[in-house]
Amino acid sequence: MTGIVSGRSNIYNAAARAKARKASLIDSTRMRQLLQLGPESIGASIGELGYRNEMDIYSARMTGADAVEAALFHNLDNDLSEVMRFCQGPLKSIVSVYVERLSYEKAKTVLRAVNGGCSDELIESQILPSENPMNSIWLDIVRTTETVAEAASAMAGTPWGKELAKLEGSEATLEEMEDALDRQYYSHALKVSKGRDSNIHLMKYIRTEIDHRNIINQFRELRQNISPDKRLRMVIHGGRIPSSVMTQVSQATSQEAIIDALRRSNSFDDDGFDEALEKSNSTGSLDPIASLLTHKRHAMLRRFAYLNPVSSFPVIYYIERKVLEIQNLRLLVRGKTIGLTSEVLEAHMDF
Repeated sequence: MTGIVSGRSNIYNAAARAKARKASLIDSTRMRQLLQLGPESIGASIGELGYRNEMDIYSARMTGADAVEAALFHNLDNDLSEVMRFCQGPLKSIVSVYVERLSYEKAKTVLRAVNGGCSDELIESQILPSENPMNSIWLDIVRTTETVAEAASAMAGTPWGKELAKLEGSEATLEEMEDALDRQYYSHALKVSKGRDSNIHLMKYIRTEIDHRNIINQFRELRQNISPDKRLRMVIHGGRIPSSVMTQVSQATSQEAIIDALRRSNSFDDDGFDEALEKSNSTGSLDPIASLLTHKRHAMLRRFAYLNPVSSFPVIYYIERKVLEIQNLRLLVRGKTIGLTSEVLEAHMDF
């Protein structure tokens, strides 16, 4: 993890470069055109939209959606590494918070793969392809460990490893390990948001993100019949919603009761929640609620990037849009492969 970096930030240059990169992303019109293609045509089209180099790397041993997905994540790693290289000073610390999400997610991927009993060969060939040099550190852990506890111990020396070390001797579950990683990530993010070249909007955005993570976790934990005491312990601190309200949310025994408790906080934006909750109940999935929260964050980030054109926000906004492009393309490729209609896919994509 990048610490708080001293020196002078190159905010003007970095913001301009990020805006130029954002302009090259796939727009909604082109994304909808991709939706109309068949599974066999999508891969070729994606290759021509900036992913050709990575597609060529994986086409030698993979086909179809597997090759495209591996290429997408490889491209994302390469792209964000370039972004980090053109950021300097305290700006680099701020931007690293968003880039290093990938490291936390890969740490979770390793823990899940080891916990699920995946073979080293499967992980290296499909889950974390060895063609991507940024997967090497994770593959080393996979090859030298047999259990989740051993994998967690092998991460010692990293920020996520240090947090996992606090759980040693407690026979922590995979879920508890993932929650510990989330707490560490957001603790560091809040610290960086108070440093140089940050602003009140960045702090607000991160705290809102914490709230959204807590909200979706509460709905998930309720469905899993997790006890109120444990639900409260799993709350990530630092959000805008007061701890007293989150205590009440943790005691709620229904989804409607969770919403009612959240409405006691002025920081909770309930616009659209009744409809999302209705869809969630009818489908039995938390996707409508998760999608609503994601849309709210994207709208907030877009507004902050507009209000702060010479700041870290244009860079952060680019990173989020790049990640979103990868997610949309992955959904498109996987969805087409299993025969989902264009209408269903578009309903689940975020432009």
